[in-house]
Amino acid sequence: MKIKTKALPYEKVLQLPREPRHKPCKPSPFFRWLLKTLSAGELKAVDFQLTQEGMERLGRDEPALFLMNHSCFLDLKIASTILYPRPFNIVCTSDGFVGKRWLMERLGCIPTQKFVADPALVRGMVYALKTLRSSVLLYPEASYSFDGTATPLPDTLGKLLKLLRAPVIMIETKGAFLHDPLYNGLQLRKVPVRAAMRYLLSPRDIEEKTVAELNGILKAQFAFDGFRYQRENGIRVTEPFRADGLNRVLYKCPVCGAEGRMEGKGIHLTCRGCGKIWTLNELGALEGSDGAPVFDHVPDWYAWERKEARQEIEAGTYRLDIPVDIRMLVDTKCLYTVGTGRLLHDETGFTLTGCEGQLAYHQSPAASYSLYADYFWYELGDMICIGDSRTLYYCFPRTGGDVAAKARLAAEELYRRETDRR
Repeated sequence: MKIKTKALPYEKVLQLPREPRHKPCKPSPFFRWLLKTLSAGELKAVDFQLTQEGMERLGRDEPALFLMNHSCFLDLKIASTILYPRPFNIVCTSDGFVGKRWLMERLGCIPTQKFVADPALVRGMVYALKTLRSSVLLYPEASYSFDGTATPLPDTLGKLLKLLRAPVIMIETKGAFLHDPLYNGLQLRKVPVRAAMRYLLSPRDIEEKTVAELNGILKAQFAFDGFRYQRENGIRVTEPFRADGLNRVLYKCPVCGAEGRMEGKGIHLTCRGCGKIWTLNELGALEGSDGAPVFDHVPDWYAWERKEARQEIEAGTYRLDIPVDIRMLVDTKCLYTVGTGRLLHDETGFTLTGCEGQLAYHQSPAASYSLYADYFWYELGDMICIGDSRTLYYCFPRTGGDVAAKARLAAEELYRRETDRR
């Protein structure tokens, strides 16, 4: 999938009018049917199966909030199939509207900026549920999982449930991450995919529970591990490219400590600093070349990287300073290529400068609980996105080395430190 881009000077982009936010549309029955029909082929290829629990409690025409974990684009195809013919609006990242706003609105999509405070989104969800009498599909993690485990959830989710006062349904997919992990560069694997849909909370449950209790329930629901699921269920990924791009997640060598020297290729992960080699076997475990793997479980390695980033922050040594290509999103017509600059990330937050001295943007650590970072984003490259409700800056590193995962981990740890201080 690609995105429409256009080169335009930075000052010209600033002069472009911002588009008004429209109220959500009632999802078109035709487009709902079309999306379900177009999804059938891939779901058949992964032998998709669904289990349901307590769904008889939800009225046939009763609007609900559907919460779903987020692994890959297949998630939307699953939802479009298992919810049909129930109408539902989809909370969608605003860059998904670029070049196809009319279609996205007919599909019932509600645009939002990832990891940016957006009161208009809440109003749109309320409008969909109460006025349109349409359900809402929300991916509360907001971004695809990097390592097959849940990404942090915002502490405002419990408040959102109190405000919406709608039944909450959980949709959990298993195998979707194994089918299309973000790091693997859009190379699909032949693995079975399952989904479980269960009635989680009634409006009365929500009314009787505190915000903290609701947040606890949701965090418990979003506790999963794709690699562990693979191993425990004996799911074999036999493709010879299964470790391609794994260095995007496992960017730091636990043997020599080098960063940006890892290379995932074929079935191997290699450190170009010390020569250590791991093999990603068919059951998703890492096997070390000398019999001592250090980490044999990808999420354990990723959790160690988080700990390392946290220690750098506490020691005052964390710093990312890289040259980047800069693209901007200010409307849904295109993504504007505006020039080059530098992206700095340290304990004060993100600072982006560039466009021949015209651009200077700063974002504090308290601005967001996580970071919109992606691999091979719209086939343009690895990306880090910062910004606010009016303008988003998409930064593409111009140098080698894998920085997206560490930047996300550091942003989450810096936010945690800021909230602890408060």
